[in-house]
Amino acid sequence: MITLALAGKPNAGKSTFYAAATMAEVDVANYPFTTIDVNHGVSYARTDCPCLARDERCGDEHCHDGKRYVPVELYDVAGLVPGAHEGRGLGNQFLDELTNADAILNVVDAAGGTNEEGGPVDVGTHDPMEDVDFVEEEMDMWLTGIVEGNWESVTRRSRSPDFDMEEALSDMLTGFGATQADVTACLRRLDYPDDPKNWTDEDREALAREVREQTKPIVVAANKADVAPGEFVDRLVDLDPPAIPTTAQGELALRRGAEQGVIDYDPGDEDFTLVGDVGESQRETLEALRETMHEYGGTGVQRAINYAVYDLLDLVTVYPVQDATKWTDAEGNVLPDAHLLPRGSTPVDLAYAVHSDIGDGYLHAVDARSDRQVSDDYELAEGDVIKVVSTAR
Repeated sequence: MITLALAGKPNAGKSTFYAAATMAEVDVANYPFTTIDVNHGVSYARTDCPCLARDERCGDEHCHDGKRYVPVELYDVAGLVPGAHEGRGLGNQFLDELTNADAILNVVDAAGGTNEEGGPVDVGTHDPMEDVDFVEEEMDMWLTGIVEGNWESVTRRSRSPDFDMEEALSDMLTGFGATQADVTACLRRLDYPDDPKNWTDEDREALAREVREQTKPIVVAANKADVAPGEFVDRLVDLDPPAIPTTAQGELALRRGAEQGVIDYDPGDEDFTLVGDVGESQRETLEALRETMHEYGGTGVQRAINYAVYDLLDLVTVYPVQDATKWTDAEGNVLPDAHLLPRGSTPVDLAYAVHSDIGDGYLHAVDARSDRQVSDDYELAEGDVIKVVSTAR
């Protein structure tokens, strides 16, 4: 399963974001290090379900009238403080956990109501732009320390006549989630000495930064946008890639209201409908939230997750079926499974994603939309419905 991690300094709203995105019960409080033990949960990327092309909706539990929710793992760890890569705060625990993430959601207090240590201050006091590079810098310096601490092993390996720089660096960085293809791509962008003995501290730091950017892309969630000064949000949105204005507190309120049956709302909707009785104060709060949603196109929580999955990681959603006519599995369930695969994946890759035995026994695949066989090197596209024919079935 694709894994996303919530990063940021204390009090930025990570735990609220996590609670809203997973509907899990977690501690949410206005003091540093509310989160000590890592919270692991399941959230969802949202996309259009292929059932929209049929006369009836599929009825899958993850499909809400054509809005398909695809599971991703989400976790929230202790907040960062300056010097986390040197062990300050709970930094080492935080950074170690990030090695398992495919992408990072940097939750920033867009309202400027927390200082650099995560302590509460008046809204507008702290410049949130300072927090954008903060997570990147801590991660980069932490990985630089790992590279420098293991460089002697690379130097020793270089004495072998069959030494391969890319292989050696891949072995060193595999624990960070870097493949040899990642290392190769990073080295192509760098100018470095052929002999590891001649690498400088600057060379190793440049490698670490490239590897982090390659393997742990970051999107900024400009949280508390509903109470943030407009100029703060505007500057964050002008970043490249742009920050996503969010109100995690607003999203959590909507999801709880939907659970209670007083609000009609699906995660990622740009508006909601009040269908139950609420008090006047709650109604006013909801109407203020509606204005924020209209301004930013929703609460931003779902949008941030989607951006990480479909833009940063460049994944596509593919639906394997056994019956290409009815789009069902062996039990007659319509579109029961959805897999997130890297863009450029083939039907063979999908077969292995379903099960290794299916991949080993792969024969051919059929595009269920056209009911035509596709080539083994066909590049799967978002929303493809594919029947895999295998000797394993």
